[in-house]
This record gives sequence, structure tokens and C-alpha cells, in this order.
Amino acid sequence: MDNKPLILFVDDDPKAGELMSRFSEEAPFDCQVFQDPLEAFEYFKNHPVELIVSDLRMPNMSGTELLQAVRDEDQSIPFIIITGYANVDSAIEAMRLGATDFIKKPYDMDELQMLIERNLKLDALRQENLLLKRQLSDERNRFGMVGHAGPMLEIYKIISKIADIRCNVIIEGESGTGKELAARAIHYQSEYADKPFVVIDCGALTDTLLENELFGHEKGAFTGAHQSKRGLLEMASEGTIFLDEIGNITDAMQIKLMRAIQEQQITRVGGVQPTPIDVRFIVATNQKIEELVSEGKFRHDLYHRLNVVKFSMPSLRERRDDIPLLVQHFIDHYANLYHRDVQGFDSPSLQKLMEHDWPGNVRELQNLIERTIALADGPTLHLDDISSIRSGGSIDSDLPTLAELERRYIYKTLDRFNGSRERTAETLGINKSTLWRKLQSYRQEDGGE
Repeated sequence: MDNKPLILFVDDDPKAGELMSRFSEEAPFDCQVFQDPLEAFEYFKNHPVELIVSDLRMPNMSGTELLQAVRDEDQSIPFIIITGYANVDSAIEAMRLGATDFIKKPYDMDELQMLIERNLKLDALRQENLLLKRQLSDERNRFGMVGHAGPMLEIYKIISKIADIRCNVIIEGESGTGKELAARAIHYQSEYADKPFVVIDCGALTDTLLENELFGHEKGAFTGAHQSKRGLLEMASEGTIFLDEIGNITDAMQIKLMRAIQEQQITRVGGVQPTPIDVRFIVATNQKIEELVSEGKFRHDLYHRLNVVKFSMPSLRERRDDIPLLVQHFIDHYANLYHRDVQGFDSPSLQKLMEHDWPGNVRELQNLIERTIALADGPTLHLDDISSIRSGGSIDSDLPTLAELERRYIYKTLDRFNGSRERTAETLGINKSTLWRKLQSYRQEDGGE
């Protein structure tokens, strides 16, 4: 069966048509030749044509008029204009009207073939991207997450089952796997979706700051407490609170948190009157929480309060089939954010992305694509070698602002330590709360990914 693409060649010069017919016999495409553009247009409307080559100057119907008629039927089919040297301005006008390329007479047949093949490849890439975008629309499902590999389908099943049950949930998984996205999915798929969803990174705050953030304080509770402040647990009432890096809190804080979960009430710092709350707790850790319990680093009574449902987000290594979908998702996001006209990675680069182990998981992939788009020179993205994935190249090769340079260095250090914010903060010489605030601001700038 012949699967070669079908193209139309339209030129009122019979010699040009004869030459094209002979040449296309050995070409990697099938060609139908027409001298009459009206006949070519009728053929186009009734056959699966993938590209059109048309002379500009023809009787009865010009190449520009044929182009306009074709564009009324199909906005995307590649259309190459043939023009003489004296009519280059007309060819440029045809490009403005929707032609995808042009070639000047006299042309070499090998040159024309290369032009045809290049446009066919670009169109195939465009069609592939459209398919990926449709898949993204389908596979994002109603969960706000990208992926349809088996491990992700299992996550979707769990979310569907527990969304409307106000049970507490533990989410495990390596750094960068999307634990917060899963927590958001649980909340926003529930009947309480219009209620608060509050996030706090427990690993970024000291005990004193964490207690103040969670429970709030009364006026005069400590120096500088000039007025009362509601804590995040009060603010999350009737909704959900997501406690990230729960494995990093101290034993004293674990006791206070367990009482809040058990009694569904809290007392502000410096206060005496309990305040009732109605909060669903979803917690996350990049450590195995059962191992922390067995090692005495996490209280077993708090663990059992939280462990109504527990699941683990899969690493990117476990869901490689989702990499093309994730790549296209991040390309769309950052191309729009940075106003770059990019289509996607070339095939060798995509293969490298598929084969990489991704120790930083989806976050590492996201950072790589952001960096690649920021430094892109054209519509097709390239990775020269695998080291450009591991190291990310120079973080200052495009002369960024100081704020952007700081952002890149923070992410680079975070990737180096596989998402450990404690080690990142220590290396950067800042406290964990400062790092947390910076990461929160970057997340808001990037649209919450």
C-alpha cells in the first residue's frame, strides 16, 4: 500500500508540469499535475491533499486567488508559491495571505524537492502537536494533572473515590512528583471545592513560626503582636489544609497538631478560649512515613490520625509514557509566558528526554523546558547532549536580570539536592522560611504549576 503524501503541482506551463511528473516518480511523495488552477481546486476539495505547489502568474485564476480559495477550505495545508524574480513582492504578499513558502524561477528540481519535504515535515510536526494538545485536553481529565500512564490512572481512581469523603490523606512521593497537585485535585473535586484550600510548607518554618502560622495568636501574645491574627487552620475551616513536608516537624509540634486533628479545635498562641474548626488534613512527605514512625522520628498516634488513606505519587521514571504530554504542556505554558514561537523538540532531543532518569521528576523536566524555551533560537527546540539535561548549562548565558539569575540559581541548587529545601537553604545561606517565600512567589508567577 502506497502511504506517500499526495501533493498538487499547479502551473499553466506544460513543460513545467511534465518535468514535475517525471521527477516525482522517484520522489518520496505522489504528485498530481494541473495546468488549470480551477481543476486543481476541485481535485483538492475531493482528495486528501497534503501540500500544494502553485505558480503565481496563471490565466483565469492566479496563484494568489487559488491560495485564497484553498484557505477558505483549509487554514493549515502547506502552500508553496512559485514566482519569477520580478514578482518577489507578489510572493511576499502571498505569504501574508497564508502561503507557507515560495521559490523563485528558475529553480532546481532538487531544491524544490527539499522545500516540499521540509514543509511536509513541518506540517507533520504541527499535526503531531495538535494531537498532543487534544490529548492534553482529554488526559488532563478533571484533575488538573497531565498524564495517562497506568500509575497516574490509579491515582485518578483514588482521587475519584475519596474526593467527597472528608477523610485525612497522606501523600508520599519523591520531590517534584506533584503531591500538591494531587492534594488540590482531591479538594477541588469535592463538594467543598468552593471552600478554602490552604497550603503551608512545614519544612520551611521553625516551630515558633509554624505554630503561629497554623494556630494564630492573640493581641499581646508576644513582642510585636499588636493585634490578633487568625491562624491558617481557622482560615481553612470547612475546607482543606495541605501540610507539605510533614515529616520535618518536631515532636512538640506533632503533639499540638494531633490534638487539633483529633479535637477539631485550636487555641491561638497567647489565648485560652478554644476555637472550633472543620478542616480536612492532607499531608505530604518525600520520605517513607512508616519508616519515620519505626525510627521514632514521627509519632505513631499522629500517623494513625492522618493515615485514613495513603498513596504515593509515581516518579517520572515510572510514567515515561507521559513525558511527551508533559513536554507539550510545559512548552505551551512557557511559550505563552515568554512570548516565544516554539513548536517542540526535534526527535533526537525528545528521545533523550524519554531516556533520562529525571531524579528531580516533573519539576526537573519543567525547569529544563523553561530554560530551553528562554534560550531558544527558533521554533524547533534542541538538546545538544545529555549533559545539558543534567547540568542545565550556564545559568547566565543569556545575561538575565539579577532577580532572574537568583531564581535560576535557587532552582539549580534545589535540583542538585533532589528537592531538599533544608539542604538548599543551608547551601544558599538563607533560612528555610525565606526560601519558602521565594518558591511560593515563583510558583505564583508560573501560574501555580
